[in-house]
Amino acid sequence: MTFSTTLSQPHKLILDGATGTELNRRGVDTGLPLWSANALMNDRDARILQQIHEDYLRAGADIITTNTFRTHRRALAPRPNADRALELTRRAVDIVRAAIAKIPSDKERFVAGSISTLEDCYRPDLVPPDDELRAEHSERIHHLLECGVDLILIETINTIREAVIMEELATITSMPVVVSFVCDREGKILSGETLTDAASQLLPLGICAIGVNCGPTPNLAKPLAELQAACGKDFPLIAYGNIGYADEKVGWVNTDLENPKAYCELASYWPAKIVGGCCGTTPEHIAQLKLVIK
Repeated sequence: MTFSTTLSQPHKLILDGATGTELNRRGVDTGLPLWSANALMNDRDARILQQIHEDYLRAGADIITTNTFRTHRRALAPRPNADRALELTRRAVDIVRAAIAKIPSDKERFVAGSISTLEDCYRPDLVPPDDELRAEHSERIHHLLECGVDLILIETINTIREAVIMEELATITSMPVVVSFVCDREGKILSGETLTDAASQLLPLGICAIGVNCGPTPNLAKPLAELQAACGKDFPLIAYGNIGYADEKVGWVNTDLENPKAYCELASYWPAKIVGGCCGTTPEHIAQLKLVIK
């Protein structure tokens, strides 16, 4: 069964939790600019990465996100590892496939190829010119396609402009595409644009779901309500909140602000077809989601 077909079924889908922050919890270097891509640089950390994917599968995740948030040339260049973009993307996808093979199930599981902003996902002022966006995102998307993902997850996006270019490029591949924005406390995209405007530009391009991620869990209800009004109650939404806060050196600082039950109590009210966890969430959060999300 394809992802698009599964998305049309009545049950909700569970997206895995935060790979990057879980790597940090388990002792892997997640320093910037590589962030979670550091785990792909040696065999020890790659084994930890696979264990994390396996733990999310055991917790009940239907969709496993590839560790490709920062495996593109621009992020890899400072080390320098720019020419390893395809190699590291392939390794990330292969690790997910290996985890799925190791944790058998009678249900279908899907590999979501993760791509985000070329620059800092919390800095809309840094979004590059359109020609750079097209060239670099085209390569990222084709790397994921070549490596065999089931869908493209365009996540933690801070401007409509970058999202539209990414979706236009992804559409060419005929892959299912999900787009998720990061919003401020008022429910606007970090660029100051509205989700209503985002939906009006993205829906005609053929996305299969739209939503919000990497915001404090209590703050996601408002933007989701706006998206539901803009898209119609039957269009699939995606939602996954964070726990903790961003840091300029290590990328993210984990906290225990919301335990799994508290997180899932909030998530159970989201009008989303796909529900999961973002930065700071753990396999325990996903296991609890599996119990309460139907």
